[in-house]
Amino acid sequence: MTAALLVIDVQNDFCPGGALAVPGGDEVVPKINALMTDFKEIILTQDWHPAGHSSFASEHPGKAPFETVEMEYGTQVLWPDHCVQGSHGGAFHPDLDTAPAHLIIRKGMSLKIDSYSAFFENDRATHTGLDGYLQTRGVTKLVMVGLATDFCVQFSALDAAKLGYRVTVRRDLCRAIDLDGSLAQAEVAMREAGVTLD
Repeated sequence: MTAALLVIDVQNDFCPGGALAVPGGDEVVPKINALMTDFKEIILTQDWHPAGHSSFASEHPGKAPFETVEMEYGTQVLWPDHCVQGSHGGAFHPDLDTAPAHLIIRKGMSLKIDSYSAFFENDRATHTGLDGYLQTRGVTKLVMVGLATDFCVQFSALDAAKLGYRVTVRRDLCRAIDLDGSLAQAEVAMREAGVTLD
């Protein structure tokens, strides 16, 4: 069985001081770097929005961050402007060791569709290409770490399980936003989908 490490969105804007800081987001970096030595296959994901992205609250007059709107593909949480292409906030955390990565998947690049999952944009139809890459590499098991547990990690884990991968989420190497109990809900959903929570 070939296992891959999927490191999700360990970027400046999701770390303390960033535009959408996840509490303790930077704490996971040293241990993620150490874990990389256990894997031959390492993939990083990077939230990579164009300026003026439709998921930004600033694009919806009268709306504030963390409110929701209805998009063509369903309910969308509105976020502070974050991880804009080419910005400091969109860059990987400076202490994250990116050298071992075999692949970097950039997501959220379509102006009108957000993307939490490493596999699909939020329309649930547009592929990122990750599944095809993993299949060509013979990967059957995924270990996921990164930010944030209750959004991009959860969506990636659920999609991977649906696609037939054996998935483990290392909770000690993830941190959550936890909006109105979203962490507990995410953990229930992942367990019900057969994801192992370590």
